[in-house]
Amino acid sequence: METVVELRNVTKDFKNFRLEDVSLALERGYTMGLVGANGAGKTTIIKLIMNLLRKDSGTIKVFGMDNQAFEKEIKQRIGFVYDENIYPDNLRLCRIGSLISNFYKDWDQERFEKYLNRFDLDPKIKLSKLSRGMKMKFSIAVALSHNAELIIMDEPTSGLDPVFRREILDLLHNIMEDGERTIIFSSHITSDLDRIADVITLVDNGKIVLSMSYDEMMRKYRVLKGPKVLVDKIDPSWLQGVRINRFGFDALCLEGEKAAREFGNTVVLEKPSIEDIMVYYSGKVGACNE
Repeated sequence: METVVELRNVTKDFKNFRLEDVSLALERGYTMGLVGANGAGKTTIIKLIMNLLRKDSGTIKVFGMDNQAFEKEIKQRIGFVYDENIYPDNLRLCRIGSLISNFYKDWDQERFEKYLNRFDLDPKIKLSKLSRGMKMKFSIAVALSHNAELIIMDEPTSGLDPVFRREILDLLHNIMEDGERTIIFSSHITSDLDRIADVITLVDNGKIVLSMSYDEMMRKYRVLKGPKVLVDKIDPSWLQGVRINRFGFDALCLEGEKAAREFGNTVVLEKPSIEDIMVYYSGKVGACNE
C-alpha cells in the first residue's frame, strides 16, 4: 500500500509554541481525522505538509517525495479546502473556475461543471451571494476538478449548521468509495470524524498523543467508572485522565477487558467517543474532589 503522507520527527519552534517530534503516516485510500483542541497544533501540521511553513528538523514526504524539493509537483496533486473562503467574492463561479484552471495541468472543466450542478451551484452567481456552506461546497468542487489525489481540509465544517455538516460528510464518504483518494480532515468537532475517519491522530500541546485506526481505537479504549476505593487497586498504566468526585471516579481505560475480568460488576465500562478520548488525554478533565 502506498504511503501518501509521511512525517518523521518533525519539529517547528515558535515564540510561544513548539511542535515537537511529530511522526505520522497515511496510506492511499484512507481518511485521517486530525483532532485536538484549538491551538493544539493541527493547523501547524497541515501548513508544514503544504510547505506553507518550513520545518526546523525532521522529514516530510508526500507521494514519496520531499515536500520542499518537489513542492510544485506535489501541489498539482493536492486539493486544499480552507476553513474560510480564499476566492474573490466579487467574481462569478464560472470565472473563478476559469482562472484556477490555469494553475493545474489536469484541470477537468467538464468535471468542474458536473460538481457545480451536483452541488446546486449556479455557475453564473457571484461567490459573495453564497452561504458559508455553499462556499465550502464550491471549494470542494474546485479541489475535485483537477483530479486531486490528496484532499486536505482544515476545519471545513466549523461554523456550519448540522444539516450542511451532514451533507458535506456524506459527500466526502462518497468521494472515498473508489479507494483512490486520500483525505486529511482537521477538526475539533469530533462527532464529524466518527462518521468518516479511518485513522485518528490526536494532537495535544504540539505533540502526537496517539495515531491509530478508528476501529482499533474503539476496540482498545473504554471509559471506566467505579467507586473511589478501586482507584488505588487498578494498575495505573491502565488509566488515562482519572477524574475523582464524591460519587466515585471515571477514567479512560486502556485495558478494558482486563479491568472487567478483575473487577467484574464493581465497575462500569462504556464505549468512548473520539471526544472522550481527546478530553481524557488532554488532561482537561481535572480532579473534581467534591
